[in-house]
Amino acid sequence: MSGPKSPFDAAMQHWLPVRVYYEDTDFTGMVYHANYLRFFERGRSEFLRDAGVSHQSLLALPEPAVFTLTNVNVDYKRAARIDDALLIRSRYTGVRGAKVLFEQTALRDGDVIAEAVVTAVMIHADGRPRRPIPDVVARLTPYIFKP
Repeated sequence: MSGPKSPFDAAMQHWLPVRVYYEDTDFTGMVYHANYLRFFERGRSEFLRDAGVSHQSLLALPEPAVFTLTNVNVDYKRAARIDDALLIRSRYTGVRGAKVLFEQTALRDGDVIAEAVVTAVMIHADGRPRRPIPDVVARLTPYIFKP
């Protein structure tokens, strides 16, 4: 019996399957634009967890830390509809100063539905800014997207 397949491919892209439910759609039956942000959030959270950096582990540190977003740029290409099976692809592209950078894509049958460029930063649990924790950067370094 073999174990579960890795959510990372050879290029260090993380893949998360997401099903579109009725609650994700608007009155037209298409996914409401803000819900792509939820799908991308799930993708980043699973990426981080699978890379060994869970939100709970950050909160358990002697100086608790969390990620927060400073910029999200979404380009909507096509509409997703109820019952669609999407794949959320998350690419970690590295750290630049205080910024932790991701690229994310929602795909249906290989077609791009939406793409996002996401900038996150680390903050103390009380909201004060902080530099990325060196141990977190070290854990994420092997997962930098390799085109």
